[in-house]
Amino acid sequence: MSMKKCLVALLAVAFLGTATTGLAANLPDFSELAAKCGPAVVNIGTERKASAGGAEDFFGEMFRNMPPGFEKFFEQFGEQKGRKAPGGKRPQRKQKSLGSGFLVSADGYIVTNNHVVAEADVIHVTLDERNGKGQHFKATLIGSDEETDLALLKVESKKPLPYLVFGNSDDLKVGEWLLAIGNPFGLDHTVTAGILSAKGRNIRSGPFDNFLQTDASINPGNSGGPLLNMEGQVVGINTAIIASGQGIGFAIPSNMAAKIIDQIKNGKKISRGWIGVTIQDVDENSAKALGLKEPAGALVGSVMENEPAAKAGVHDGDVIIAVDQKNIDDSAALLRAIADKAPGSTAVLTVWRDGKTQEITVTLGERKTAQAMGKDGGSQKQQDESLLGLSVRPLKQEERKELKIGKDEGLLIVSVDPDKAAAEADLQPGDIILKANQVPVNSAAELSKIVKEVGVKRGAVMLQIQRRGDTYFRAVPLGK
Repeated sequence: MSMKKCLVALLAVAFLGTATTGLAANLPDFSELAAKCGPAVVNIGTERKASAGGAEDFFGEMFRNMPPGFEKFFEQFGEQKGRKAPGGKRPQRKQKSLGSGFLVSADGYIVTNNHVVAEADVIHVTLDERNGKGQHFKATLIGSDEETDLALLKVESKKPLPYLVFGNSDDLKVGEWLLAIGNPFGLDHTVTAGILSAKGRNIRSGPFDNFLQTDASINPGNSGGPLLNMEGQVVGINTAIIASGQGIGFAIPSNMAAKIIDQIKNGKKISRGWIGVTIQDVDENSAKALGLKEPAGALVGSVMENEPAAKAGVHDGDVIIAVDQKNIDDSAALLRAIADKAPGSTAVLTVWRDGKTQEITVTLGERKTAQAMGKDGGSQKQQDESLLGLSVRPLKQEERKELKIGKDEGLLIVSVDPDKAAAEADLQPGDIILKANQVPVNSAAELSKIVKEVGVKRGAVMLQIQRRGDTYFRAVPLGK
């Protein structure tokens, strides 16, 4: 090699070494943060009685948001066949699930996801084995909120426990470093780091989606664990993943979570504001037709009679562009803004009507969910649709009015048999069946007639359902 080439090579090595050293020097060190916050993060295990079945009986929450059919691998290689009791019934046994949580007070209050502890008979909490000396507790569920997927637990300890505090999620900036601690796949106190990838994500998991997105590694079992900023404050609660993606995790913003947790802790009912309108996003064509400068706001499709919006003078075709002087980007933002206010309080709506803005003051009512209706199902007769594996009841008059559902359609699903076709088709308690094979249904008898006369013949029945205000179709297989 010539002297010139050697000199070039040495300069290149020196440059790369300097660049690498400089890059490493700019990367954060998470060791102190992990050591400081780790003791307040707990592992959560739950037990409930359920029919003996496949992989989910063993892994529970670990399969949440995994690819469809993934659990079949474990059923094929892990399940012992021939374990059904006489008559085809599976024996009852304990179903277990795993998740994460974190202490928010020295006297033992713990925040986690509702889906981690939902329907649990027993909730076990384990503190960090290094710092908590392997302490094990049986936790009490203080309360939960299904719509935001949050829950508050309590454990009793003779000495003060380490805890974390909530930070301000509104102050977060995209690209900011974050740390996640949790229990992925049962590997307790796993620490992963990444950045804030985006804010305000709507993944259609609930009516108030406003997730933080991070590329910190989030996996099944991380649910309920904290997402921390570099000051050690909780800025999010890790909740969901995209099964087919990598480096894409979602967390509930701390500002939303803190309000809900405070209400639960203080024994208050979780109540949300309601104005009584159907809304949709404003697209580019709608904006042009309405004379708006940009496609933003929530377009009012209809106003329910005698509800708060109607009483205040909101009209069909209005575009709500702000609530209490805060801009509304889309229909989801309006839903969150109204729900965040207490029933009985007032909200000033800025609406676009006839080419100009005007302000309308609305006194809010109280939002009622389909899930709440399902829990109130005992007041009306429930009937089973045995082929589908559903227990349903007709909607009450006030429920129809609130949900704007006609008298000829609407069956509330009260329960779903986990071993039947409905569960396979992802039907859930709280869903409202509007139509079966395009025919409106409002009684179990009507539904059964269509299932037996048409569905069985075709091998499946198509149901149109309403879930949390959105409409979906679900094809339910029959004859299995």
